Amino acid sequence: MRAMFSMDDHRHMARALRLAQRGRYTVVPNPVVGCLLVRDGAVVGEGWHLRAGEGHAEVNALNMAGERARGCTAYVTLEPCCHQGRTPPCSAALIAAGVARVVVAMQDPNPQVAGQGLQQLQRAGIAVSCGLLQQQAEALNPGFISRMRRQRPFVRCKLAMSLDGRTAMADGSSRWITGAAARRDVHLLRARSDAVVTGIDTVLADDPQMTVRDVAVDVFAAPLRVVLDSRLRIAADAHILNGAAPTLIVTSAQALEKQRDRCCELEQSGVAVELVRLAADGSERIDLNHLLTLLAERGINDLLIESGPTLSGAMMQQGLIDELVVYMAAHLMGSDARSLFQLPGMDAMEQRIQLEFKEVRMVGDDVRMTLRPVGASG
Repeated sequence: MRAMFSMDDHRHMARALRLAQRGRYTVVPNPVVGCLLVRDGAVVGEGWHLRAGEGHAEVNALNMAGERARGCTAYVTLEPCCHQGRTPPCSAALIAAGVARVVVAMQDPNPQVAGQGLQQLQRAGIAVSCGLLQQQAEALNPGFISRMRRQRPFVRCKLAMSLDGRTAMADGSSRWITGAAARRDVHLLRARSDAVVTGIDTVLADDPQMTVRDVAVDVFAAPLRVVLDSRLRIAADAHILNGAAPTLIVTSAQALEKQRDRCCELEQSGVAVELVRLAADGSERIDLNHLLTLLAERGINDLLIESGPTLSGAMMQQGLIDELVVYMAAHLMGSDARSLFQLPGMDAMEQRIQLEFKEVRMVGDDVRMTLRPVGASG
């Protein structure tokens, strides 16, 4: 199904990739997908997937094209689905519309599709090519791909620090390390995430809301707020429990047994409570691998960690972070201030965690660094 692609093929697929990004903030738990229909060199239809349960990119493009779709070439950023979900299969829609050729950027990693959509199209006599701008297509959906291939979300960890690598003063005060532009940028990170995870220590110390605010995005799906609270210490009036966005408290069976009434109160107020096993080291901390499995089962593709150095450090040491987004401010906070990560047990240079830069850019007066742990498989 791989073929030589023309300059026009590249141009049209690039357009489809741009269309796909229009669903970036709204499609959870589905991937973003774009579709372009071209007939005799002219675009006759275009579409993108906007919300789960609504029309997929191919269907929206076909609706726009109408009868002009017959005999056209469809450029799709992800293999058309071939199974009945909340919407009918897109492969059948393309066949029924009389499309002559389908060019696909990448095969769908969902085992319910995984090449079967392409095979259906071929059996119907449609010319099929796959692999055009595949890397760019994969970059659109790291979370969906991770959930399908690894059964866990793509984990992005956001941190803010001073030039000397400090995140809070010795007394815990940290408002504000970075400027207003960087803080707005963080809200965009939240808006593109399906869930935001923090630890109970951060909730008790800072009482954050963990909501999306002050962003130039008209429509977004409010990310699930997840609090790791193995002993169920969260206060009833914590801001993160307000109704501005859904909240999930992750706790242990031991805490539930001791505080069953407290769990009932939380659930009656609209807060979900989920049991996760504790880590095997006897620390009374949540088993982070089990947490990621649980969130994947809930359809979480892209996960944002916003926490203190303990949880961030544990995620890093266990190899569970796929990407770091670090905002650095041009000031010094001193040697008594709190560090970026807690990484105990690292005594030799050989134990260093290697990172590679993906992007460095200015955001207002601060520097935003996007890094990836070397060897990360996300």
